[in-house]
Amino acid sequence: MKASFPGMSKPMMAQLHPLTLSFRDPEVERAFASHLVPRLRVQGRAAIVFGTLVYLLSGLLDRLLVPPEYQMLAWVFRLSALAYAWAVFALTFHPAFERFNRLPLGTTGLAVGLSVVAILYLQPPDATAYFYPALILTTFYTYNFIGTRFIFALIIDIIVVLTYNLVFGVVLDYPMTILLTHNFFIISANLMGGAAGYLAEYQRRQVFIREMELDRERRHHLQRSLHDRLTGLPNRELLEDRIAQLLARSRRDNAMHAGLFIDLDGFKPINDRLGHDLGDIVLREIARRMVAAVRQTDTVSRLGGDEFFVLVHDIDVPARAGLLADKLRTGIAEPIADVPEAGGIGASIGICLFSGGTRAPDNPERIIRAADQAMYQAKAAGKHRHAFADERGIHGTSQATW
Repeated sequence: MKASFPGMSKPMMAQLHPLTLSFRDPEVERAFASHLVPRLRVQGRAAIVFGTLVYLLSGLLDRLLVPPEYQMLAWVFRLSALAYAWAVFALTFHPAFERFNRLPLGTTGLAVGLSVVAILYLQPPDATAYFYPALILTTFYTYNFIGTRFIFALIIDIIVVLTYNLVFGVVLDYPMTILLTHNFFIISANLMGGAAGYLAEYQRRQVFIREMELDRERRHHLQRSLHDRLTGLPNRELLEDRIAQLLARSRRDNAMHAGLFIDLDGFKPINDRLGHDLGDIVLREIARRMVAAVRQTDTVSRLGGDEFFVLVHDIDVPARAGLLADKLRTGIAEPIADVPEAGGIGASIGICLFSGGTRAPDNPERIIRAADQAMYQAKAAGKHRHAFADERGIHGTSQATW
């Protein structure tokens, strides 16, 4: 999971509605629903296939229990329910299933339950003892097999129970003993199936939250391992990885890129005079300014102390790198409102250009080293300026031009 979710640090169960089991945070609920889709596709298809097989086999009882004149009508009811179930089966292959899944799956149980009630309606009272167990199977099927949410299954099975009592208790006026007996077992099945469905969904949501917490912890530790703790900038390890990726790309498109090694001039005396706390404020502000000065596709990294590195994509001409160096030096030299005593800070910048050409550096370490050597040439020339590493500098000599 990529996203981090609001409220993940709150007590887990405080986020769940006690009846619907919905997460109170809509973003977390959407993430959970998306997380379930692959499992629902497989489970829904399997449930429809096996449910169809069982329901068709139950049709063998028609010849024994359903009056001959109603047997064709019973199959109409049965096949109508199965047609709806297989329409939902087809939906599992459609992209719309990503958004609409648990309610369509649950209503397959409703279609089957209502068809069973309709078939029961065609039979004499003494035959219902053989058919009403189908309603019990439908109850467990809806709660525990088809993969719908507990709250949907609860509503669907309440509708089936109410329809059953309306048809047989009011319309057909069944004997009270039969009606009460059937209701006892149907409602008991709902209580057991519902409890099992509730606990299963409750557990799935707990596991999901725990997985999200672990994922957040992993991403947090990864973030800390690849970023400077003071400024939040990428550290040297992440910088080298991004340079390596850019090198691989430059070998394909031969584009020119640049690495700028930045060392602050005048920072150490200020840090010693004002203390490390204010020195840290200065470093964070300078880091913010450098990030604001480059494009989002570029990388500003802190190598340590007062040394930074800027990785710049797609430099059309070398002069662009020089202009960026001037922009960075100007931004660094501006007064810092929170630390007015920190005046006189500048920067010496070494620039290494590289591309996919045959004479280009072949690894991140050599690019950083070449830019570092050019930075020292800039310092030797009087500081507060930039210098370019030439091709011999890239390959290990200390010579640089500016």
